[in-house]
Amino acid sequence: MNNRHAVFLDHPSLDLGDLDLSGLQACFSDLQLCEQTTAQNVIERLQSAQVAISNKIVLDADTLAACPELKLILVSATGTNNVDLAAARAHGITVSNCQGYGTPSVAQHTLMLLLNLATRLQDYQRDVAAGKWQEARQFCLLDHPIVELQGTTLGLLGHGELGSAVARLAEAFGMRVLLGAIPGRPARADRVPLDELLAQIDALTLHCPLNEHTRDLIGARELALLKPGALVVNTARGGLINEQALADALRSGHLGGAATDVLSVEPPANGNPLLAGDIPRLIVTPHNAWGSREARQRIVGQLAENARGFFSGAPLRVVS
Repeated sequence: MNNRHAVFLDHPSLDLGDLDLSGLQACFSDLQLCEQTTAQNVIERLQSAQVAISNKIVLDADTLAACPELKLILVSATGTNNVDLAAARAHGITVSNCQGYGTPSVAQHTLMLLLNLATRLQDYQRDVAAGKWQEARQFCLLDHPIVELQGTTLGLLGHGELGSAVARLAEAFGMRVLLGAIPGRPARADRVPLDELLAQIDALTLHCPLNEHTRDLIGARELALLKPGALVVNTARGGLINEQALADALRSGHLGGAATDVLSVEPPANGNPLLAGDIPRLIVTPHNAWGSREARQRIVGQLAENARGFFSGAPLRVVS
Protein backbone atom coordinates (compact mmCIF):
# COMPACT_ATOMS: atom_id res chain seq x y z
CA MET A 1 0.00 0.00 0.00
CA ASN A 2 3.05 2.26 0.32
CA ASN A 3 3.39 5.06 -2.21
CA ARG A 4 0.00 4.56 -3.84
CA HIS A 5 -1.13 8.15 -4.11
CA ALA A 6 -4.13 8.59 -6.43
CA VAL A 7 -5.88 11.73 -7.64
CA PHE A 8 -9.44 11.73 -8.99
CA LEU A 9 -9.28 14.83 -11.18
CA ASP A 10 -13.02 15.30 -11.78
CA HIS A 11 -14.67 13.43 -8.96
CA PRO A 12 -18.12 15.18 -9.21
CA SER A 13 -18.47 13.91 -12.79
CA LEU A 14 -19.15 10.52 -11.20
CA ASP A 15 -20.13 10.94 -7.56
CA LEU A 16 -22.93 13.24 -6.41
CA GLY A 17 -22.37 12.26 -2.80
CA ASP A 18 -24.58 9.20 -3.23
CA LEU A 19 -21.91 6.56 -3.93
CA ASP A 20 -19.88 4.24 -1.72
CA LEU A 21 -16.21 4.95 -2.46
CA SER A 22 -14.79 2.79 0.32
CA GLY A 23 -13.72 -0.03 -2.02
CA LEU A 24 -11.87 2.42 -4.27
CA GLN A 25 -10.27 4.29 -1.37
CA ALA A 26 -8.98 0.99 0.03
CA CYS A 27 -6.84 0.51 -3.09
CA PHE A 28 -4.57 3.46 -2.28
CA SER A 29 -2.59 4.89 0.56
CA ASP A 30 -4.22 8.20 -0.29
CA LEU A 31 -7.03 9.18 -2.67
CA GLN A 32 -7.41 12.89 -3.39
CA LEU A 33 -10.87 13.88 -4.67
CA CYS A 34 -10.80 17.05 -6.77
CA GLU A 35 -13.94 19.08 -7.37
CA GLN A 36 -12.57 20.61 -10.57
CA THR A 37 -9.32 20.40 -12.46
CA THR A 38 -8.24 22.74 -15.25
CA ALA A 39 -5.54 22.57 -17.87
CA GLN A 40 -3.60 25.03 -15.73
CA ASN A 41 -3.46 22.91 -12.57
CA VAL A 42 -3.61 19.31 -13.80
CA ILE A 43 0.18 18.88 -13.79
CA GLU A 44 0.47 20.35 -10.31
CA ARG A 45 -2.12 17.91 -8.99
CA LEU A 46 -0.47 14.88 -10.58
CA GLN A 47 3.16 15.74 -9.73
CA SER A 48 3.43 13.24 -6.90
CA ALA A 49 0.66 10.85 -7.97
CA GLN A 50 1.17 7.28 -9.09
CA VAL A 51 -2.46 6.97 -10.22
CA ALA A 52 -4.67 9.45 -12.08
CA ILE A 53 -8.43 8.91 -12.26
CA SER A 54 -10.19 10.96 -14.91
CA ASN A 55 -13.48 11.02 -16.73
CA LYS A 56 -13.00 13.90 -19.15
CA ILE A 57 -9.91 15.81 -17.95
CA VAL A 58 -7.40 15.84 -20.81
CA LEU A 59 -4.14 14.01 -20.14
CA ASP A 60 -2.02 14.95 -23.15
CA ALA A 61 1.61 14.21 -23.99
CA ASP A 62 2.93 17.32 -22.24
CA THR A 63 1.03 16.50 -19.08
CA LEU A 64 2.23 12.90 -19.00
CA ALA A 65 5.83 13.95 -19.64
CA ALA A 66 5.65 16.34 -16.68
CA CYS A 67 4.38 13.67 -14.25
CA PRO A 68 7.24 11.17 -13.84
CA GLU A 69 5.64 9.34 -10.89
CA LEU A 70 2.52 8.44 -12.85
CA LYS A 71 2.16 4.71 -13.51
CA LEU A 72 -1.57 4.15 -14.00
CA ILE A 73 -4.48 6.09 -15.51
CA LEU A 74 -7.95 4.90 -14.61
CA VAL A 75 -10.59 6.31 -16.96
CA SER A 76 -13.95 6.47 -15.21
CA ALA A 77 -15.77 5.95 -18.51
CA THR A 78 -15.46 3.85 -21.66
CA GLY A 79 -14.16 6.52 -24.01
CA THR A 80 -10.44 7.26 -23.79
CA ASN A 81 -10.16 10.16 -26.23
CA ASN A 82 -9.10 12.44 -23.35
CA VAL A 83 -5.86 10.46 -22.89
CA ASP A 84 -2.91 10.48 -25.29
CA LEU A 85 -2.56 6.70 -25.44
CA ALA A 86 0.63 6.76 -27.52
CA ALA A 87 2.30 9.07 -25.00
CA ALA A 88 1.12 6.86 -22.15
CA ARG A 89 2.75 3.84 -23.80
CA ALA A 90 5.95 5.79 -24.37
CA HIS A 91 6.14 6.65 -20.67
CA GLY A 92 5.23 3.15 -19.51
CA ILE A 93 1.87 4.25 -18.11
CA THR A 94 -0.93 1.69 -18.11
CA VAL A 95 -4.39 2.99 -19.07
CA SER A 96 -7.54 1.10 -18.09
CA ASN A 97 -11.14 2.10 -18.74
CA CYS A 98 -14.59 1.00 -17.55
CA GLN A 99 -16.92 -1.06 -19.71
CA GLY A 100 -20.55 -2.10 -19.84
CA TYR A 101 -21.46 -0.29 -16.62
CA GLY A 102 -24.39 1.71 -18.01
CA THR A 103 -26.20 -0.84 -20.15
CA PRO A 104 -29.46 -1.04 -18.13
CA SER A 105 -29.54 2.73 -17.58
CA VAL A 106 -28.91 3.69 -21.23
CA ALA A 107 -31.20 0.99 -22.58
CA GLN A 108 -34.14 2.13 -20.46
CA HIS A 109 -33.41 5.76 -21.35
CA THR A 110 -33.50 4.85 -25.04
CA LEU A 111 -36.90 3.21 -24.66
CA MET A 112 -38.11 6.10 -22.53
CA LEU A 113 -37.29 8.52 -25.32
CA LEU A 114 -38.89 6.28 -27.93
CA LEU A 115 -42.06 5.95 -25.83
CA ASN A 116 -42.19 9.68 -25.22
CA LEU A 117 -42.07 10.32 -28.95
CA ALA A 118 -44.66 7.65 -29.76
CA THR A 119 -47.12 8.90 -27.15
CA ARG A 120 -46.43 12.62 -27.76
CA LEU A 121 -45.95 13.03 -24.01
CA GLN A 122 -44.33 16.45 -24.19
CA ASP A 123 -47.13 17.86 -26.36
CA TYR A 124 -49.83 16.60 -24.00
CA GLN A 125 -47.97 17.88 -20.96
CA ARG A 126 -47.80 21.33 -22.55
CA ASP A 127 -51.51 21.20 -23.36
CA VAL A 128 -52.44 20.35 -19.78
CA ALA A 129 -50.17 23.10 -18.44
CA ALA A 130 -51.81 25.55 -20.86
CA GLY A 131 -55.30 24.65 -19.61
CA LYS A 132 -56.51 22.91 -22.77
CA TRP A 133 -57.77 19.82 -20.95
CA GLN A 134 -59.73 21.96 -18.53
CA GLU A 135 -61.46 23.62 -21.48
CA ALA A 136 -62.14 20.39 -23.40
CA ARG A 137 -65.69 19.48 -24.46
CA GLN A 138 -65.07 15.80 -23.75
CA PHE A 139 -63.21 13.75 -21.16
CA CYS A 140 -59.93 13.47 -23.05
CA LEU A 141 -57.54 15.25 -25.37
CA LEU A 142 -56.45 13.51 -28.57
CA ASP A 143 -55.03 16.45 -30.47
CA HIS A 144 -51.68 14.78 -31.18
CA PRO A 145 -51.57 11.43 -32.98
CA ILE A 146 -50.40 8.57 -30.74
CA VAL A 147 -48.74 5.53 -32.30
CA GLU A 148 -48.22 2.07 -30.84
CA LEU A 149 -44.78 0.51 -30.91
CA GLN A 150 -46.25 -2.95 -31.24
CA GLY A 151 -46.11 -4.13 -34.83
CA THR A 152 -43.60 -1.48 -35.93
CA THR A 153 -40.03 -2.05 -37.08
CA LEU A 154 -37.01 -0.75 -35.21
CA GLY A 155 -33.68 -0.32 -36.94
CA LEU A 156 -30.59 -0.66 -34.76
CA LEU A 157 -27.19 0.70 -35.70
CA GLY A 158 -24.84 -0.98 -33.26
CA HIS A 159 -25.64 -4.38 -31.77
CA GLY A 160 -23.08 -4.78 -29.03
CA GLU A 161 -24.01 -5.12 -25.38
CA LEU A 162 -26.07 -1.93 -25.34
CA GLY A 163 -27.75 -2.42 -28.70
CA SER A 164 -28.65 -5.98 -27.73
CA ALA A 165 -30.26 -4.73 -24.51
CA VAL A 166 -32.31 -2.17 -26.45
CA ALA A 167 -33.35 -4.86 -28.91
CA ARG A 168 -34.66 -7.05 -26.09
CA LEU A 169 -36.70 -4.20 -24.63
CA ALA A 170 -38.06 -3.25 -28.04
CA GLU A 171 -39.09 -6.84 -28.72
CA ALA A 172 -40.89 -6.87 -25.36
CA PHE A 173 -43.02 -4.03 -26.73
CA GLY A 174 -43.81 -6.10 -29.81
CA MET A 175 -41.41 -4.39 -32.18
CA ARG A 176 -39.62 -6.18 -35.01
CA VAL A 177 -35.88 -5.45 -34.86
CA LEU A 178 -33.58 -5.13 -37.88
CA LEU A 179 -29.82 -4.71 -37.56
CA GLY A 180 -28.11 -2.26 -39.86
CA ALA A 181 -24.65 -2.51 -41.40
CA ILE A 182 -22.19 0.05 -40.07
CA PRO A 183 -19.58 1.57 -42.41
CA GLY A 184 -16.04 0.41 -41.78
CA ARG A 185 -17.06 -3.02 -40.51
CA PRO A 186 -17.02 -6.33 -42.41
CA ALA A 187 -20.24 -7.26 -44.17
CA ARG A 188 -22.45 -9.73 -42.33
CA ALA A 189 -25.42 -11.71 -43.53
CA ASP A 190 -27.52 -10.58 -40.56
CA ARG A 191 -26.88 -6.87 -41.18
CA VAL A 192 -29.05 -4.91 -43.60
CA PRO A 193 -27.26 -2.30 -45.79
CA LEU A 194 -27.94 1.15 -44.39
CA ASP A 195 -30.02 2.53 -47.27
CA GLU A 196 -32.19 -0.59 -47.33
CA LEU A 197 -32.62 -0.46 -43.57
CA LEU A 198 -33.72 3.17 -43.50
CA ALA A 199 -36.43 2.57 -46.10
CA GLN A 200 -37.97 -0.27 -44.06
CA ILE A 201 -38.07 0.97 -40.50
CA ASP A 202 -40.48 3.01 -38.39
CA ALA A 203 -37.89 3.99 -35.81
CA LEU A 204 -34.10 4.20 -35.68
CA THR A 205 -31.84 4.02 -32.63
CA LEU A 206 -28.08 4.45 -32.66
CA HIS A 207 -25.63 2.56 -30.42
CA CYS A 208 -22.37 2.62 -32.38
CA PRO A 209 -19.07 4.40 -31.66
CA LEU A 210 -18.05 7.66 -33.28
CA ASN A 211 -15.08 7.30 -35.61
CA GLU A 212 -13.95 8.31 -39.07
CA HIS A 213 -16.42 5.87 -40.63
CA THR A 214 -19.48 6.89 -38.59
CA ARG A 215 -19.19 10.66 -38.25
CA ASP A 216 -22.30 12.18 -39.89
CA LEU A 217 -23.49 8.63 -40.53
CA ILE A 218 -27.05 9.98 -40.62
CA GLY A 219 -27.26 13.13 -42.70
CA ALA A 220 -29.86 14.82 -44.88
CA ARG A 221 -29.78 12.06 -47.50
CA GLU A 222 -30.22 9.29 -44.94
CA LEU A 223 -33.00 11.12 -43.10
CA ALA A 224 -34.85 11.55 -46.38
CA LEU A 225 -34.74 7.77 -46.89
CA LEU A 226 -36.70 7.20 -43.70
CA LYS A 227 -40.46 6.73 -43.94
CA PRO A 228 -42.51 9.88 -43.31
CA GLY A 229 -43.31 9.97 -39.63
CA ALA A 230 -40.33 7.83 -38.59
CA LEU A 231 -38.77 8.32 -35.16
CA VAL A 232 -35.04 8.77 -34.50
CA VAL A 233 -33.29 8.27 -31.13
CA ASN A 234 -29.58 8.78 -30.44
CA THR A 235 -28.08 7.80 -27.09
CA ALA A 236 -24.61 7.06 -28.51
CA ARG A 237 -22.54 10.03 -29.74
CA GLY A 238 -23.64 13.41 -31.05
CA GLY A 239 -21.49 13.37 -34.18
CA LEU A 240 -23.27 10.31 -35.56
CA ILE A 241 -26.15 12.47 -36.79
CA ASN A 242 -25.70 15.71 -38.68
CA GLU A 243 -27.44 18.07 -36.29
CA GLN A 244 -28.46 20.72 -38.82
CA ALA A 245 -29.91 18.04 -41.09
CA LEU A 246 -31.91 16.61 -38.20
CA ALA A 247 -33.25 20.03 -37.27
CA ASP A 248 -34.26 20.64 -40.90
CA ALA A 249 -35.98 17.24 -41.17
CA LEU A 250 -38.03 17.96 -38.05
CA ARG A 251 -38.97 21.45 -39.18
CA SER A 252 -40.08 20.09 -42.54
CA GLY A 253 -42.42 17.61 -40.86
CA HIS A 254 -40.80 14.60 -42.54
CA LEU A 255 -39.95 12.96 -39.23
CA GLY A 256 -42.48 12.00 -36.61
CA GLY A 257 -40.03 13.00 -33.91
CA ALA A 258 -36.47 12.72 -32.70
CA ALA A 259 -34.68 12.50 -29.38
CA THR A 260 -31.02 12.77 -28.49
CA ASP A 261 -29.08 12.43 -25.28
CA VAL A 262 -25.86 13.58 -26.93
CA LEU A 263 -24.58 16.55 -28.91
CA SER A 264 -21.46 17.01 -31.02
CA VAL A 265 -19.95 19.41 -28.44
CA GLU A 266 -20.72 18.99 -24.75
CA PRO A 267 -21.62 21.02 -22.86
CA PRO A 268 -23.05 23.08 -25.74
CA ALA A 269 -21.75 26.37 -24.35
CA ASN A 270 -21.69 28.04 -27.77
CA GLY A 271 -25.10 26.81 -28.90
CA ASN A 272 -26.15 23.98 -31.18
CA PRO A 273 -28.62 23.67 -34.08
CA LEU A 274 -30.74 21.29 -32.01
CA LEU A 275 -31.17 23.82 -29.19
CA ALA A 276 -33.13 26.29 -31.32
CA GLY A 277 -36.55 26.95 -29.85
CA ASP A 278 -38.57 26.39 -33.01
CA ILE A 279 -37.85 22.70 -33.66
CA PRO A 280 -41.00 20.59 -33.30
CA ARG A 281 -41.19 17.08 -31.84
CA LEU A 282 -37.64 17.09 -30.49
CA ILE A 283 -36.45 15.88 -27.09
CA VAL A 284 -32.94 16.71 -25.89
CA THR A 285 -31.62 15.24 -22.65
CA PRO A 286 -28.25 16.37 -21.21
CA HIS A 287 -26.08 13.26 -21.73
CA ASN A 288 -27.50 11.70 -18.59
CA ALA A 289 -28.76 8.38 -19.97
CA TRP A 290 -25.78 6.61 -18.38
CA GLY A 291 -26.09 8.28 -15.01
CA SER A 292 -28.24 6.09 -12.78
CA ARG A 293 -26.85 5.63 -9.28
CA GLU A 294 -26.49 1.93 -10.00
CA ALA A 295 -24.45 2.56 -13.15
CA ARG A 296 -22.19 5.05 -11.41
CA GLN A 297 -21.62 2.63 -8.54
CA ARG A 298 -20.61 -0.01 -11.08
CA ILE A 299 -17.96 2.40 -12.35
CA VAL A 300 -16.58 2.76 -8.83
CA GLY A 301 -16.42 -1.02 -8.61
CA GLN A 302 -14.61 -1.32 -11.93
CA LEU A 303 -12.14 1.42 -11.01
CA ALA A 304 -11.30 -0.52 -7.86
CA GLU A 305 -11.00 -3.77 -9.82
CA ASN A 306 -8.70 -2.10 -12.33
CA ALA A 307 -6.51 -0.65 -9.57
CA ARG A 308 -6.26 -3.95 -7.70
CA GLY A 309 -5.48 -5.80 -10.92
CA PHE A 310 -2.67 -3.38 -11.77
CA PHE A 311 -1.07 -3.56 -8.33
CA SER A 312 -1.27 -7.37 -8.35
CA GLY A 313 0.45 -7.59 -11.72
CA ALA A 314 -2.68 -8.60 -13.67
CA PRO A 315 -4.14 -5.34 -15.03
CA LEU A 316 -7.75 -5.36 -16.23
CA ARG A 317 -9.56 -3.54 -19.06
CA VAL A 318 -6.27 -2.25 -20.45
CA VAL A 319 -6.58 0.04 -23.46
CA SER A 320 -2.91 1.07 -23.58
